[in-house]
Amino acid sequence: MTATTTATSTTATTGLPAFPFDWDGTRLPAEVAALRAEPVRRVRTIAGAEAWLVSSYGLCRQVLEDPRFSLKDTSAPGAPRQYALTIPPHVVNNMGNITGAGLRKAVMKAINPKAPGLEEWLRARAGALVDAMVADGAPAELRSAFTDPYSAGLHCRILGIPEEDGPRLLRSLDVAFMNAPREIEAARLHWDRDIAYMVARLDDPATGGLMAELAALRDDPEYAHLTDEMLATVGVTLFGAGVISTAGFLTMALVSVLTRGDVREALAGGGGRVEGAMDELLRVNLSIGDGLPRLALEDVRLGDTLVRAGELVLVLVEAANHDPEHFPEPHAFRPDRENAAEHLSFGGGRHFCPATALGKRHAEIALETVLDRLPELRLAVPVEQLVWRTNFMKRLPERLPVAW
Repeated sequence: MTATTTATSTTATTGLPAFPFDWDGTRLPAEVAALRAEPVRRVRTIAGAEAWLVSSYGLCRQVLEDPRFSLKDTSAPGAPRQYALTIPPHVVNNMGNITGAGLRKAVMKAINPKAPGLEEWLRARAGALVDAMVADGAPAELRSAFTDPYSAGLHCRILGIPEEDGPRLLRSLDVAFMNAPREIEAARLHWDRDIAYMVARLDDPATGGLMAELAALRDDPEYAHLTDEMLATVGVTLFGAGVISTAGFLTMALVSVLTRGDVREALAGGGGRVEGAMDELLRVNLSIGDGLPRLALEDVRLGDTLVRAGELVLVLVEAANHDPEHFPEPHAFRPDRENAAEHLSFGGGRHFCPATALGKRHAEIALETVLDRLPELRLAVPVEQLVWRTNFMKRLPERLPVAW
């Protein structure tokens, strides 16, 4: 998009409400209530483009399940953008690419939470991180001391790369998942560096896990179409998307425990309470900071609104998950809610998150460990002093200081 086009687009959309609305993860944005009367409305994106924001549960589900709304085409040249791309355009439809390359079976096997020894590893790693926090003494910074290394370590194990390499890969994510109006030079630099790292792992005899399985495919004539860069892309994207999603949800789940008495009461006490409440915790979670983007491939009617071919549609998950028409008393945390599993926090349709089971088990074990070992865990600063990251795909407190 040229500078002239960007300026014209911004001028044309200046009268529209700017989206996203609010980065504070302790509250549902105030604008969501007003959207009940207008579940499909025009907004201005971070990139200055016009988009349709969809907020009712039924219409959000329609967009996610209707093949006339495309994720892949949101990266097409000239398409209206929610924000500038921080990854190569062809990587946007990553799981589709993996499937098309014949790698889905290997990836799904790698992210299976029932893989031998994985649950034992998760429990041991969560316990070791809590031990380290206790040894250092309060206060602790829960993201850097627990959620980030726990999630990064899991994905290093899945990929078969050294856990000590996790921090260098983590550094890329602060930029890779930014929502910016223009392209970011650092994003390309991080991408190139991380691809080079994963390519090197393909030739490293010490590499195990998924990367070793991918490396072995290079000797199979059936996979002769795959380049080292394509195989490395699987590693980079699995680490990035996996860590940012699992660590983001876990961090925000802990925010709920620390700031909502009803959540804490429901989860405390063991006896499978965390596992039984996981879908409700996912429903009320506000970790998704943007909208799930889709491009209309043809004219489609959403409720009373006609969406034209080529227009951008954004699915507002937090609004769908709090739609009182689908989830009565949506602000109440009810672990026994009969339809809690119908939340849209893992997306839907063809792009339903393939790591759903792994993400849930990862969070269950972490929360059980923390609540069991640190029953007096509390925020070490007033909640209003938490600083929330802006213009990012996930809502995150920059720091989460805690005591016990």
